[in-house]
Amino acid sequence: MTSLKRTGLYDAHLRSGGKIVAFAGWKMPVQYSSIIDEHQTVRTAAGMFDVSHMGEVLFSGPDALANIQMLVSNDISKLKPNRAVYTGMLYPGGTFVDDLLVYRLSEDTFLLVINAANTLKDYEWMRDNIRGNLVCENVTDQYTQIAVQGPNSIEILKKLTPVDLASIRYYRFERDSVAGVDSIISRTGYTGEPGFELYFDATFSDKVWDAVLETGNNFGLKPAGLGCRDTLRLEAGMALYGNDIDDQHTPLEAGLDWIVKLSKDDFIGKSALVEQLQKGLTRHLIGFELTERAIPRKGYEIFSGNEPIGEVTSGTLSITLGKPVGMGYVRHGFESLGTNIEIMVRGKKFPGRVVALPFYSRTRGN
Repeated sequence: MTSLKRTGLYDAHLRSGGKIVAFAGWKMPVQYSSIIDEHQTVRTAAGMFDVSHMGEVLFSGPDALANIQMLVSNDISKLKPNRAVYTGMLYPGGTFVDDLLVYRLSEDTFLLVINAANTLKDYEWMRDNIRGNLVCENVTDQYTQIAVQGPNSIEILKKLTPVDLASIRYYRFERDSVAGVDSIISRTGYTGEPGFELYFDATFSDKVWDAVLETGNNFGLKPAGLGCRDTLRLEAGMALYGNDIDDQHTPLEAGLDWIVKLSKDDFIGKSALVEQLQKGLTRHLIGFELTERAIPRKGYEIFSGNEPIGEVTSGTLSITLGKPVGMGYVRHGFESLGTNIEIMVRGKKFPGRVVALPFYSRTRGN
């Protein structure tokens, strides 16, 4: 049996009272104080997450761009240096190998950030499908990645870096120092709050973590675990690989058509997506809320009257909104906003309706 890996911040989690669990082959903190407390802290102040378990693959060389273009569904050719894009990497049938971020570090150097559970699978897929003059290297163990998320994130980090953080727009990044350590300072986010991701040499894991923690004490920052990261991303309507997207669903079915650029040259999975559009979608990922207090969970059936029409992929009792929410796939014809549905929870059906995603948005004021 393969032993679980530890990030460079494992000891820091123990010092902060983190509850360690096995996750995607790693020992990771699921919570420190409580999921509710950490969730609310991110929404009102700031939380700091260790996301070093995420995989990083470095592409470089004259043929790097052409190969990434073939591997992913979005159009990387339009990506300028110091910008990032969210995309899908697909099988020939159009379903997900993984969802990922592509950072363009320079004209011919790219950093691909992939899901922890998929790192080895993704890397092998990339290596099997690239050709030409380029280097593709798994650099996961070289990086520590910290996410600082919440409305106070700028105030905290501006004490530690010379970068004008407010000038970094969504899906852009700068390369400079944080707490004296060379870093990629990125603004993508997975919580629905303003925030930043810091990528830096794993040798300096404790130095940066401790500096952010100390500075953040004056702004309400707390370390946060994977538990609240999941409740936060669900409120923000963000898909999770293994739940809402996987090798059984396409980005079109998942409502992620905006990461599919069929106008660009061929990419793996393109012909399958074109065919799917021509035939018409048979299922759709929806957001829903329940009108009675019950917690929807992955795998619970979705009904219209006595007719089963789909299955829940993610669900929770929203900590911010105080009501049950979730996502799931339903048959075509039941995806329209306002459609009445029912969720089978422990042998009883609870009424709900299809609603727009995201459930929570700071810019919408809810």
